[in-house]
Amino acid sequence: MPLIVKDFHWEQSEIILWITIPLKGVKANKVDIILSDNYLKVSFPPYLFECFLAYSVDDNKGSAEVGNGVVLFTLYKQVPKIWESLTSPDASNTSKAKEIREEAQKRIQHRFEKKQTELLETKREHGKLAINEMMKIEEEDRQRIEQIKVSERLKATKDLEKWKNEQKLLTEQEKSKLLAQQYSINKTNKLQDKNEGKKQKRTACIFVKHAKEGQEPPRENGKITVTHTPRIFPTPTRESQVHQEEEWLKKQSNARQAIQQSLDNDLTEQEKNPQWLQDKGNSFFAAGDFKSAANVYTHAIHLTPKLAALYSNRAACHLKMRNFFKCIEDCSKAMDLLFPPVPQNAASRCKALIRRGTAFCHLEMYVEGLRDYECALHIDPNNTDVAVDAERIRKIIQSTDDIHRP
Repeated sequence: MPLIVKDFHWEQSEIILWITIPLKGVKANKVDIILSDNYLKVSFPPYLFECFLAYSVDDNKGSAEVGNGVVLFTLYKQVPKIWESLTSPDASNTSKAKEIREEAQKRIQHRFEKKQTELLETKREHGKLAINEMMKIEEEDRQRIEQIKVSERLKATKDLEKWKNEQKLLTEQEKSKLLAQQYSINKTNKLQDKNEGKKQKRTACIFVKHAKEGQEPPRENGKITVTHTPRIFPTPTRESQVHQEEEWLKKQSNARQAIQQSLDNDLTEQEKNPQWLQDKGNSFFAAGDFKSAANVYTHAIHLTPKLAALYSNRAACHLKMRNFFKCIEDCSKAMDLLFPPVPQNAASRCKALIRRGTAFCHLEMYVEGLRDYECALHIDPNNTDVAVDAERIRKIIQSTDDIHRP
């Protein structure tokens, strides 16, 4: 049971009512207050103060101050007048007191819900205002960016027009210069033609003079030796720039030597071993990384260009990557290196022929593909897979002939 506080103090005027309740040593943060228009409750365990007011007060204007060991209520009367007593006569009626207490609880709950609703509405309005402000700021930023874009576009357009005008002026100047050079060349050619005509006329006159006198025209004895200088560039001598061409060739040779030396210096001993590179490419191929395998085989071919297995393996990579023309090229190179045909290279020749035949078939060149498969069968007659594939290609060729036959 709580202890009822009875040593409270109250004062009044016609408008205001002051009630002072001692806390009896209880801390201020332990105080719970309930206030309605005709009910007042202060709970600070183990103490309790409860008052059923004689008349109604404005609970919206009232205030409660907790401090200095007391709770001070400042309440405003709804009807200005002097009260005869603080408590209502109905306070002694238990049922009436219970009804007033429940009504006060409902009013307080309603007021709390209304306040929460107002807070939510205020928060919502503030959120809308913040969104509107953000949209306004974003719109301003968008307009500013658009203005910058427009100004940059105008600047770029002006620069482009200026550049076009400069190019046009340069073109006109070059054209004028070319016309002047052409005019000078034409004038020079005309003078040369005129002089040549005069010379031919004089020679004709000499020949006519000797013919009239019944004598043969004089002929000079001489020997002409023609030598042809070997040249790398198919450029006529009258148009060549020998010095520049030789300098360019020298630079290219030095560059190739520098690249080769750099590659040799950057490689480890294993990377210079063709057999190790072949094994590395085989591991890439087995893992399904056909591009890396082809690159390793290419590097190995650069080091050892006469090893047929490298070309055959790279052809298998190209076949997997559907580079059929490169596959055919590598298989043909491998076949050239596997000449002459001996029993020791029969298996390698068979692989190269099957891969080249497969590439031909993918390119719908079935006749060439069948020819390679038949050669492979000739090398390995017991290979049933090759025999089945060859028979399938033969049927495709026959069906194609039936379709095109009138």
